[in-house]
Amino acid sequence: MRSLYFRVFMITIAVILVSAMLGFLLSNIYYHAKLKSFNDEKLVGIATQMKQFVEQEPATVEHYLNNAAALGYEIYVTDGKGNDQFYGREFRQKDLDKQAVDQVLSGEIYHGVAEFPSKPFITGFFDNQLSNTVGVHLQMGNASYALFMRPDVILQFGELRIFFALIGAFTVGISILLFIISTRYLVNPIERLSEATKRIAQGNYNLKLSTTRRDEIGQLAQHFMTMSRELERVDQARQQFVSNVSHEIQSPLTSIQGFAQLVADQDLPEQEREHYASIIEEESRHLSLLSKQLLLLSSLEQGHEDLTKVRFSLRDQFRQAVQVLQWQLEEKELLLRISVPESIQLYGNEVLLMQVWMNLLGNAVNHLPQGRSIEIRAEETNAQCVIHIRDTGDGIAAEHLPFLFDRFYRVDRARERSSGRTGLGLAIVQKIIRIHEGTIEVSSSTEGTVFTVTLPQM
Repeated sequence: MRSLYFRVFMITIAVILVSAMLGFLLSNIYYHAKLKSFNDEKLVGIATQMKQFVEQEPATVEHYLNNAAALGYEIYVTDGKGNDQFYGREFRQKDLDKQAVDQVLSGEIYHGVAEFPSKPFITGFFDNQLSNTVGVHLQMGNASYALFMRPDVILQFGELRIFFALIGAFTVGISILLFIISTRYLVNPIERLSEATKRIAQGNYNLKLSTTRRDEIGQLAQHFMTMSRELERVDQARQQFVSNVSHEIQSPLTSIQGFAQLVADQDLPEQEREHYASIIEEESRHLSLLSKQLLLLSSLEQGHEDLTKVRFSLRDQFRQAVQVLQWQLEEKELLLRISVPESIQLYGNEVLLMQVWMNLLGNAVNHLPQGRSIEIRAEETNAQCVIHIRDTGDGIAAEHLPFLFDRFYRVDRARERSSGRTGLGLAIVQKIIRIHEGTIEVSSSTEGTVFTVTLPQM
């Protein structure tokens, strides 16, 4: 497996090579587009000065042209009849057309530098071809000559080329070295995060990572620590859930097993047999309810992509829920007030939301003392529907409020078996509200408890 250091090194080399190539291409494009014509014009001016001096002092032509070549120029002089003379460093290619020579001999100026072909990977400035020159007509007495010249780049910039080449080489080498060293600042935290991932996979959530950095790595470490704590909480919740489910199932099963053995006793009086049979039936119903709610909770957690949603009246749904609970309300002489406008329409799963209202109203009815009241109030605000279910009970202690929506949590542990409830109702309520992209909150005091459900208006 290739290490991250190796990948960084190869990426660094690739970036340098690509950058150098693109830089060369852009520079070459700029030379051909802007500098080539300027360079040609400048060289024509220098060649014209050479021409003027030679024509004025023809006796010194050899000495003058040799001195000019020594100062950094490549010069070619011809009469077009085979009498050729070169001054300075030899041209790499003697590719000058006879037509160009005749053109200059006739008095025209040859612009070979400006007309040099533009190619992506060939820079005309450095090509000492005879065609890459400028030419002027030279008249010495009765003889006509064509003078072609171009700068000797190696002679003019030889030391500078070596100097800049060394600068480039040292820059690239030192850059690579420093980049690889500085990469440790980036790679080491990632390696620590990788090691932490292995430890989490092994179930060890007690991690300590450095979160002092203020860059993305520091943020990643902070998020990683948060994730670790959340995974630990989820794992503990899972273990607690398994423990609670085992307890909830084991208790009624133990009762059923014990009372079934008693019922099987032939000498048991009929009255006691009926009593024990009723207990077995009650515990069986409790097990059935528990299994149904666990299945519902599991299906809600697996996803709600296929959740069927319709638009329905919230007021009509509350009326149906009240009708189901009517006998309990009358038995405990509870007063119910409903303040839900007919205009409020909800878009959601009608069956699941009915279970929300049944759970919340059922809890209120079961825990309210006789003669108290329940109020249902709904309103529309900012494209949301807010439902308040308020009771006038004795309230819930503040230490219980954060755990009300936890699975199997019961405020009154003493009544957990006698009430026949599973402790999953509010957990299911919260899950249904969340898959409808809503929220549920609870507040309580000695004057009563309020559940506030907020659902989006779609």
